[in-house]
Amino acid sequence: MTGSHHSRTARRTAPTTAGRPRIPRRTVTAGLALAACLAVTATVALPAQAADSADGAPGLDRYYRQRLDWHGCVLGPDDQDGAALEQAGARCADVTVPLDYRDPGGRTVTLALSRIKATDTRHRIGALVLNDGGPGGPTIGAPPRVHAALKETAGRYDIVGPDPRFVGRSEPVDCGWPVGFSLRSAGIGRAGFERQVSFQRDLAARCRSAAGDLLPFASTRDAARDLDVVRGALGERRISYLGLSYGTYLGTVYTQMFPGRYDRMVLDSALDPRHAGPSFIPIGVAGNDRAFADWADWVAARHDTYGLGRTREEVTAGILRTVEAAAARPLVVGTGTDAVEIDDSQVPALFFMKLSSDSDVDRASLAELAVLLTGAAAGRPVTAPPQTLALLRFLFGAQGSSAGSALQAILCADGTAPRDPERYWHEIERSRAASPLFGPLLDNITPCAFWDRPREEPTEVRRDARVLILAATGDPRTPYRDGVTLHGLLPGSRLLTLQGANRHELYGTYGNACVDDAVNAYLAGGRLPKADVVCARG
Repeated sequence: MTGSHHSRTARRTAPTTAGRPRIPRRTVTAGLALAACLAVTATVALPAQAADSADGAPGLDRYYRQRLDWHGCVLGPDDQDGAALEQAGARCADVTVPLDYRDPGGRTVTLALSRIKATDTRHRIGALVLNDGGPGGPTIGAPPRVHAALKETAGRYDIVGPDPRFVGRSEPVDCGWPVGFSLRSAGIGRAGFERQVSFQRDLAARCRSAAGDLLPFASTRDAARDLDVVRGALGERRISYLGLSYGTYLGTVYTQMFPGRYDRMVLDSALDPRHAGPSFIPIGVAGNDRAFADWADWVAARHDTYGLGRTREEVTAGILRTVEAAAARPLVVGTGTDAVEIDDSQVPALFFMKLSSDSDVDRASLAELAVLLTGAAAGRPVTAPPQTLALLRFLFGAQGSSAGSALQAILCADGTAPRDPERYWHEIERSRAASPLFGPLLDNITPCAFWDRPREEPTEVRRDARVLILAATGDPRTPYRDGVTLHGLLPGSRLLTLQGANRHELYGTYGNACVDDAVNAYLAGGRLPKADVVCARG
């Protein structure tokens, strides 16, 4: 959506999923977590702590004191997300925030949020505000999931799920891309890399043309300012917060910009704040290599089922041959008008997106996709399930443009990327030997290489914060060391370690009782564990 569509009054926007094939949110969010686009309006960088809003600040009081009109969440007959919210007892509202906090009397953005109200009003703790990560992941549908995870404590919270600015129902930005996401591998040689340079430059130019006036305001610092306006509009002196993946960075930034405005905070699958922005991408090479190796062992033990190889080495070699085949001729997945072509820049991206969990169900899902890809590489017609075809079209077709544009904009607004293509090529060649599948993918050039400097410098962590940090030792998205580093930056925090799990995002979804019980005890009682906690995968 371009700037001309942004109104000065609150309004509701149609759900981005209405009338489209349903794709599991967790599958899409795994893909959203790493891609990059472009913010293109050159402006003078603000001081690190400039424009931090506060209740009653000149020009901002009307945002903090706005009255919310709670209404139904269903926006149309095909809105399954809204229907699920209402079935869970949620209501929805719109919050108006400034586009530019330096100009509170100027253009505005409308944020959409959902809420499941506390039922135990006598013992109500407050509002628990959520962020499902990405960056650019919609959160409006998250309250029912968290309500279930909280168990008996759920009734003591108002559980609130806002879609961040430019995401989902919050006036989504759209660069008009012909693809959903920019995350691509450089392929197997220099020619493939040169195609990527042109491809990523073109995506950047499309963003400049379609939304260059909006993207400078897509940063996490602006999202943190929005979060504080949401707090004020909810009538809360302090909010509690649960952030997943990128949402841990948003939570960290909030603690630095708005100390004293938060109560209980859980940062699940924590990101080192120094890795925010475009540098978020390359840090995942080693973790994804480990997760792939463990998946290959799992598949090899089930050779009779999948036929992908009897050893880790055989499975790996087969996947690399599939990438080479896709470089020679795109793989055809599906038949007839449903067919989707996948080349060597896309095959590694699919493996990356499917490696965020080590559960048997998720490993089997990737194995089934690998069977399709290897069959297509052998020239056989392959029939894909509707959900697989829908995912491929969402990731590699124009229907995913808005989602990819949002997450890319946030990454590029949060930091700078090297501009010289040769620097990327050098890194690709260096990493290819050790990581032939993921090195050329995660070290590849992105649209951020063609992006102007962000409006503000990244947030530095200078204030302590008493938060609960969750980290799995084998997390393929945000490495375990990131959680350890954040714990060191926030010495008043506690670190909960899940040993032996290749899993990203833990609370309420992975099914580990040790993790869930520790989080629920903290959210219920408000006391951090006396010492760091270690949980076994189980």
